[in-house]
Amino acid sequence: MPSDSLDQLYTKVARKVLTETLQVRKGDSVTVETWDNGLPFARKALAEARAMGCTGIMIYEDEWAYVEGVRRAPPEAVGTMGKNEYALISGTDSYIFIPGQALGALSKTLKPEERTKSTRYNSSWYEAAEKAGLKGARLSFGYVGRDVARALGKRVEDIVSAQLRAALADNGKISDAAGKVAPLFADGAAVQVGSGKSTLEFSLKGELTVEDGAVDDHDRETGNNMTYVPPGFVSKDVDPQSANGSVVLTDSLTDFGVVPKAKLEFKDGRVVSWESEAKGMMKKVFDAAPPGDRRLELLVVGLNPALGYGNGQDRFVQGALNLSGFGFRAVVKKGDLKVDGKSVVTAGRPMVSA
Repeated sequence: MPSDSLDQLYTKVARKVLTETLQVRKGDSVTVETWDNGLPFARKALAEARAMGCTGIMIYEDEWAYVEGVRRAPPEAVGTMGKNEYALISGTDSYIFIPGQALGALSKTLKPEERTKSTRYNSSWYEAAEKAGLKGARLSFGYVGRDVARALGKRVEDIVSAQLRAALADNGKISDAAGKVAPLFADGAAVQVGSGKSTLEFSLKGELTVEDGAVDDHDRETGNNMTYVPPGFVSKDVDPQSANGSVVLTDSLTDFGVVPKAKLEFKDGRVVSWESEAKGMMKKVFDAAPPGDRRLELLVVGLNPALGYGNGQDRFVQGALNLSGFGFRAVVKKGDLKVDGKSVVTAGRPMVSA
């Protein structure tokens, strides 16, 4: 049986996002924000929302104009929100966002520091969205451009299709799996990550996030009212001074390319040494972060059974272990995860699955 075309996937995912992820109802106000590469999907989403009896509008972010603004606007104006955007958010029930390629890892359109400065509105946007009580979905395929595809050795269309197919995974099963993992991620829980002959130990402390593909009332109450599509992970903050030991990483995407393999050594939460065949790339990664900032901050466990590695969102892959906070999102494939002695993932296979 032939696989769905990209156009068919756009339609199926748009319907699922509206009906299952955001659970829109007749009469709701729906805002769709898109960049150039997301226009075909945005059209589908807007048409489907209106067919459901919703009032819908589209915001178009032109990539050329965005980049020109970042480079030519007064520094104090870059990455800020205006009263027009605040008003739009306050009047929106459901928000669909397809980001642009210029915001993705490896993009050559903006320098990393320009990208960071241009998106410093993030906290303000989320605060306004939480205050408004809107439900939102971010389609991560929008980040995929030629630079990302070249690094991953694939066509843009193939990566986008893979992410859209993963967006159609059963949200209920992902939610069930998340419901088994999340209770284990309590403050103070002791974690062991095994990768080959290496073991990294740390404790958990801080915010817990469940990305199960649906935004419900509890998500809105706890400030998790914006979810990723495709869905599928549980994450928890790490006690910043607790990581000790070593971990072996595989195929980790950075702002400078894909690191095929690396070994990191931690002491009291900080990376104290590293080994990798991709020495030049790793040096750039760590040179970009001051020594005091090279700490493990976040543990992510992937839960999506429909997504394979190498499609730009490895942290969502079922059984993937992701360690973030020291310059990039580091991936552990076929790793072991134990929390307070209980096996959560063994050799890359989840003990609780979607």
